[in-house]
Amino acid sequence: MFEKIPARALSDTVAQQLLKQIDKGTFARGGKLPTEAVLAEQFGVSRTVIREAISRLKNEGVVEPRQGSGVFIAAHGAIRPLRIDYAEAVEAGSVLQILALRRAIEAEVASEAAMRRSDADMVSIDAALARIDEAVAEGHDGVAEDVAFHRAIAVATGNPYFLKTLTFLNQYLEAGTVVTRRNEALREDFSRQVRDEHAAIVAAIRAGDPMEARNAARTHMYNAARRLAEAGIC
Repeated sequence: MFEKIPARALSDTVAQQLLKQIDKGTFARGGKLPTEAVLAEQFGVSRTVIREAISRLKNEGVVEPRQGSGVFIAAHGAIRPLRIDYAEAVEAGSVLQILALRRAIEAEVASEAAMRRSDADMVSIDAALARIDEAVAEGHDGVAEDVAFHRAIAVATGNPYFLKTLTFLNQYLEAGTVVTRRNEALREDFSRQVRDEHAAIVAAIRAGDPMEARNAARTHMYNAARRLAEAGIC
């Protein structure tokens, strides 16, 4: 039923294979999983690895361990968390895909911010933009400051779901931003372009122009991908 995997494999590999079988209907909702011993033999790993995999699925609401009875598939069906492999997030192809994700989300975030921002929000956005310049002037890559700048724009939307989504994505956006900003720091013309693009987003938000804010944010993401291509990184 399952593919044999090396004993050194991480427990999330086992969890993913179990999840795949559950999604396929191999185990019915409310049904019982095989015992640890059986799963360990089928996967070719230790019972400790199986135990850790089961614990992951339990935390996600996929399975329900019952004392003295075993582990059962949740009858209600779990809401699955979004997973992104951090190690893959810094690979060249993944960086471009993350930029596409950012383009879709941040274009709408910028548009909403232009319609809903307050004076206090503008102060925060301006300060966040200034911190990027300060970090670069001090010889830093400005990664954390760049992420904070986009977060300040998300706060200005007043929509907690935009903010929650970007808060979750920040760890992966930051991984991609490390690549793009280090690339942009190699050339003065790239750094100037990035500064101008950020300024255009801020100007549109300040003017209360949602369409221009959306276009400015989208252009920024397109250009980030172009700069990577020009530098031969992607």
